[in-house]
Amino acid sequence: MGKPCIICVAITGSVPTKADNPAVPITVSEQVESTHEAFEAGATIMHAHVRNDDGTTTSDPEKFAALKEAVEKHCPGMIIQLSTGGRSGAGKERGGMLPLCPDMASLSVGSNNFPTRVYENPPDLVEWLAGEMRMYDIRPEIEAFDLSHILKAAELAEKGVLPGTPYVQFVMGVKNAMPADRDVFDFYIKMVKRLFGQDAPWCAAGIGQNQIVLNDWAIAAGGHARTGLEDNIRLDRSTLAPSNAALVKRTVEVCEKHGRPVANVTEAREILGLRPAA
Repeated sequence: MGKPCIICVAITGSVPTKADNPAVPITVSEQVESTHEAFEAGATIMHAHVRNDDGTTTSDPEKFAALKEAVEKHCPGMIIQLSTGGRSGAGKERGGMLPLCPDMASLSVGSNNFPTRVYENPPDLVEWLAGEMRMYDIRPEIEAFDLSHILKAAELAEKGVLPGTPYVQFVMGVKNAMPADRDVFDFYIKMVKRLFGQDAPWCAAGIGQNQIVLNDWAIAAGGHARTGLEDNIRLDRSTLAPSNAALVKRTVEVCEKHGRPVANVTEAREILGLRPAA
């Protein structure tokens, strides 16, 4: 068998709505139930955004706190990764949940185009978010929407702004950003190994129909995989995904195809250098 593969489930995001897919969990109780199902299916990282009950986006630390507490109760040992993404807040508001001390938090280290806007991540905000993560002993996940973001992560690590070896996630298939291109994907892996070491862990996420493509590429290449309704609401062109768990189960099948066991919570924490579960 190959090395264990960590599966991250991105449960909600800031964009999908119940009008797009009724299975998208919006309230904290819906998110907890959906996360628990995904955990039981094999996911060991929960990547979380929070919403207001009407579905609008927010960075409300109280909602993050309620979600974190409930997931810790119902999914023992699951790695909780909170989003500091820019669709839910502006400026330092984006890091308002970091004092909750989650295991991980997402960190975008550079700007790029999104479908209808510029996703702004100015250097001073990036360094402030990274500093807060370091202060609260939170492992950043570097969201790389472009090659320059991998290089920026290396620069920040060299300066000591990022602790330890960066954990990089390649995000491919966002309209107006990096497409799901196999040559680029292979070069990303080459750059991560050159900059951070041959054994540095990395992950990949594909948007929309590219989700299963990136799952397959990443798992076959020895990386880790992200799935979930934040990135993709369908099983195929004509079938809505009935749950986050269904997308996790599909990713587990890809692991089986490539002879890789699915990492349990203990293995995932060891691979990522996280503290043991409380």
